[in-house]
Parts: sequence; structure tokens; C-alpha cells
Amino acid sequence: MTPQEFSLLLISVLISTAGQFFLKIGANKLGRVHVGNAISHILSIITTPELLIGLTCYAIGAIFYILLLTRVNLSVAGPSISIGYIFSVLLGYWILKEPISVMRLLGLSLIVVGVILVVWRK
Repeated sequence: MTPQEFSLLLISVLISTAGQFFLKIGANKLGRVHVGNAISHILSIITTPELLIGLTCYAIGAIFYILLLTRVNLSVAGPSISIGYIFSVLLGYWILKEPISVMRLLGLSLIVVGVILVVWRK
């Protein structure tokens, strides 16, 4: 993967991860969904700024991912995008104070190794 391709990947991942973060913040504002409030929650999505920001970030991240796909095989781009999981866990830990278990760290390590193996060129 060239530096330009890696830049597209990283931008896509970071913006999409920001989208996940804002969706989580917005979802926390909505509260738990159950049968009695599902419709009102769905309607509240369009009036919750954090959810709109999160969806916008996802759209922008998708644009950069499409640009990446014009340059890189799907068999490389698809697995590589999984590095976003690492950023999501770190955001959850640092900002939302979510714990990271040893098993989760092991899983993230396997993702990193997997991405390295997928993008490795001889």
C-alpha cells in the first residue's frame, strides 16, 4: 500500500470512527429503546445533533473509502478498514471510560497482526 493509499485508508477510518463516537453519544442521549418508545426514538434521530454529526461522518468516511477502492483491491481495503476497531476501543476507553479487558486487548492485537499480513507486499 502506497503512502497515498494509506492516507486514504487512515482518513476513512478516522472519520468513520468519529462517526461511531458521535453515534454513541447521541444514542446515550436517546436512552434505551424498547417496544413502547421505538417510534419516538427513530423520529428523535433527526433532531439529535450528535446523531446527525455521526451519520455525516460515516458518509464522509464512505467517500474516502470509495476513493481508496479506486486504487486498492477490495481484498486489501476491506480487511484494512478493521483498524477502525482499534480506534473505537481507544476512544471508548479514553473518553467514555469503558474498560478494556485482556481478552479485548488480545483480540485487537490479532486485528493489527491480520491487517499487517493483508497489506504486506513482497
